[in-house]
Amino acid sequence: MGVEGIGARAARKEDRRFITGQGRYTDDMVVAGMKHAAFVRSPHAHARIKGIDKSAAESMPGVLGVLDGKQLTEDGIGNIICGWMIHSTDGSPMNMGVWRPLAEDKVRYVGDAVVVVVAETRALAQEAAEAVQVDYEELPAVTDAVSAIEPGAPQIHEAAEKNLIFDWEIGESLAVEEAISDAANIVELEVSNNRLIPNAMEPRAALGLYDSAEEHYTCWTTSQNPHLARLVMSAFYNVAPENKLRVIAPDVGGGFGSKIYIYPEEIVCLWASKRTGVPVKWTADRSESFLTDAHGRDHVSTIKIAFDANNRMTGIKVDTLANLGAYMSLFSSVTPTYLYATLLSGQYNVPNVHANVRTVYTNTAPVDAYRGAGRPEACYLVERAMETAARQLGVDPAELRRINFVKEFPHQTPVIMNYDTGDFEASLDAAMQASDYAGFPDRKAEAQARGKLRGIGLSCYIEACGIAPSQAVGSLGAGVGLWESAEVRVNAVGTIEVLTGSHSHGQGHETTFAQVVADRLGIGLDTISVVHGDTDKVQMGMGTYGSRSGAVGMSAVAKALDKVESKARKVAAHLMEADEADIVIDEGHLKVAGTNKGIPWSQMALACYTAHDLPEGMEPGLKETAFFDPANFTFPSGCYVCEVEVDPDTGKTDIIQFVAADDFGNIINPMIVEGQVHGGLAQGIGQALLEGCAYDPETGQLLTASYMDYTMPRADDLPNFEVSTTVTECPSNPLGVKGCGEAGAIGSPPAVINAITDAIGNNDLSMPATSQNVWKALNEA
Repeated sequence: MGVEGIGARAARKEDRRFITGQGRYTDDMVVAGMKHAAFVRSPHAHARIKGIDKSAAESMPGVLGVLDGKQLTEDGIGNIICGWMIHSTDGSPMNMGVWRPLAEDKVRYVGDAVVVVVAETRALAQEAAEAVQVDYEELPAVTDAVSAIEPGAPQIHEAAEKNLIFDWEIGESLAVEEAISDAANIVELEVSNNRLIPNAMEPRAALGLYDSAEEHYTCWTTSQNPHLARLVMSAFYNVAPENKLRVIAPDVGGGFGSKIYIYPEEIVCLWASKRTGVPVKWTADRSESFLTDAHGRDHVSTIKIAFDANNRMTGIKVDTLANLGAYMSLFSSVTPTYLYATLLSGQYNVPNVHANVRTVYTNTAPVDAYRGAGRPEACYLVERAMETAARQLGVDPAELRRINFVKEFPHQTPVIMNYDTGDFEASLDAAMQASDYAGFPDRKAEAQARGKLRGIGLSCYIEACGIAPSQAVGSLGAGVGLWESAEVRVNAVGTIEVLTGSHSHGQGHETTFAQVVADRLGIGLDTISVVHGDTDKVQMGMGTYGSRSGAVGMSAVAKALDKVESKARKVAAHLMEADEADIVIDEGHLKVAGTNKGIPWSQMALACYTAHDLPEGMEPGLKETAFFDPANFTFPSGCYVCEVEVDPDTGKTDIIQFVAADDFGNIINPMIVEGQVHGGLAQGIGQALLEGCAYDPETGQLLTASYMDYTMPRADDLPNFEVSTTVTECPSNPLGVKGCGEAGAIGSPPAVINAITDAIGNNDLSMPATSQNVWKALNEA
C-alpha cells in the first residue's frame, strides 16, 4: 500500500512544532487577568503547625490572596485519595492517612504545601510567600522503610499503627515452603531498589480559571490523563461538578508516570481562582519538582529460589518492604502489589511463588508508579537472583534461564497472570548472537591485558501492560475501569479526525494513531488529525500509562474504524450499485472487486453529508465511537545483554555494548519503537549507574535536591544501543500489539549490575553503581 501505514518508519508529525519551538505547554497558556501562585512549603520533615501569620504577606502590594488549609476545608475541598484499595492478609483495608491539599495541623515531609499566595507576578508571589510566618513544633522524622517499622519510630499517621499501611501476600506459602525444604539447592539474595526522582523535562504546572458567570472551572495541567483528573477532582475532591469542570492537558514534556496523579497544586489553583476571582497559574521550579513530584521504586527485598537437582526452579519466596512516603498517592498501593508481585515468576516455568509485601509511611515525598511501575522492581529482583544462582550452581547464566523458560502458551503462573503468547528463547538467541556472547572470553582476556576488568550480564524480562480487563482489576481493588475510547470522525471532504482518550506526552500518538487509520483506509497521514488531552473535545478516556496506548488506545481506534468502514462500504455499494461484499478499500478509493469501478474516499464522505443519495433508512454523516476493554494484559518480553569494563583503580564503569532483543508483538512504527526503547534504556542505565535519591536520616532533608547531587545520565554515559525485535502477536487485541514504552527501564538495570558484578567478582553491589560504590565492592572482594 502506497501510504505510511502500519510498519512504516513514518517521521513524527508532531515534531515539527516541537523542534521549531511552537509547542504549547501549560506554562505557555495565558488568559485575561491571570495571576500567579507560589506555595509556602514545610522546611521540616515532620512537624505540628502551631500557627500561621499571614499578615505581612497580605499587606504587600500586588498580593490578591494568602490562603491556608483551614479556608480550603471550610469550602468543602476533600482529601487527596489513593485510587486502588488493597487489603492486608487479615482482611483489613489499607491504612490510608489523611492528605490535605494544604496541610492544616501537621506536615509530614519537606515540601508539604501549607499556604498558597496569589499575586500579580510570580516573583511577587514568591516574595510574599517568604513573608508568611509558620510556627512549627518540630517532631522526630524517619526516612527509610526499615527504620519506620522499628519500635519507637515516629508515628506519621494516626490511622497507621507502627507506620504500616498494609501487610499483603500473594501465592501459596505452604507450597513454597515445601519446595524450599525439598530443594537440592537454594539461592538467597537481599536486594534494595534505589529511590528515583522522575525529572521530566517539563516541570509540573497548573492554571485554574473560574468563570463566575457560568459557574464553570477550567484547568490546564501537565497531566497524563485529563479525564481521570476531572473525575477525581469532581467526585472525590469536591472542586467542581464534573459537568462544570474542563481539564486540558496540552503538550506535555514527558511524564514517566509522575504526571498520572492529581497533586495538591491543581486542586489549589482551581479553588484559589474562585476564592480570589482571578485565574491562577503555578509552575514548579526544579527544586519543587525534586521535593514534591512523586518518587519511584524504594524497595528492600529478600528472595529465595529453590532448585531441584536438574537446576529447575521449584519455588520462589519473596519478602518486600516498600516505602510509600508520607502519603498514599493515586496508584501507590497497586505498584508494589499487583504490578510487582504478579511478575515474580518472570519468564520461568516455576510452579510455586509466594510474596509478602509490607508498605510503610515515612517522612519523605510520596512514592508512586515510575516508568515500569512495579515491573522493574520484580525484574531486578528475579534477574539478579538468577545470575547469582548461575554463579553458585556453576551453570552458564544463559543456559540456566533457557532450561527454566516457559515454552508452552498460554501459561498460567502461580501469581494470577496468564501469559498468552511469547517466545523467550527467540529473544535470548537474538541477544546472544547480536552481542557475540560466545566470544566474550576472548574480549575479557584482551581487556585484562590492558588492566581492565570486563564483565557480561544478562536480563530476561517480562512485563504486564494494558492493565485490564476492567472487571478483573475492579475485583482486585481498582477504583476505575481501565478501558479506552476512540471516536473517528470522517469530515465531508474525507479528512479524518481521531479523538482518543489516550494522551501523548512524548510517545508519538499523533503519528502512530494516524498510521493505523492510514493503513486501513489507504489515505495519507496529512489528511488525518489526532485530537487528545481536552475533556470538552474528547469523550471520556483513561489516559496514558502502563504502556497501554497501543494495546488499548489504538485498539479502540481500530474498533471505531470497523464501524466507519462498514458504513463506508454500504454507501459505496449503494452509489455504485454493487454488492456490499464486493467493496474493497484500496489507496484511498472504494472499489468493486474484479472491476474497474470505484469512487474516491472523499466522494463517499461527501455523499454521507449531502445525504442526497444514501441507502434507505441510513442516517447522514460518518462518525463512529468505540470503547475497548481488553480480555487480558499484554506481555512484552525480551532479553538484554550488557558488557562493561571497570577500571580497578577508580571503579569507573564503561558500558562497552548493550544489546536489546524485545518482543512487542506487531509494531506500528519501528522508528518510534526504537526511540522508546532507547529512552527506557537510558533511564534504566541511569538508575543502575548514577541516580539515587537520598534523605538525611536524622532531619529528613532531601540531600539530592538538585542536579548538583542527583546525577542524571548524559550522552557520554551511554553506549550505542543495538536493538532488535522478534514478534509473537498478542491475541487479546485486534492489532496484535503489546506495548513498548517501559521495557527498556525494566530490563536494563539487572543487566548492568549483573555485568559489573561479573567483572569485579563481588555480587554484593547495590544501585547506583557509582565509581565509589564499585571501587568499594571491588576492594572488599
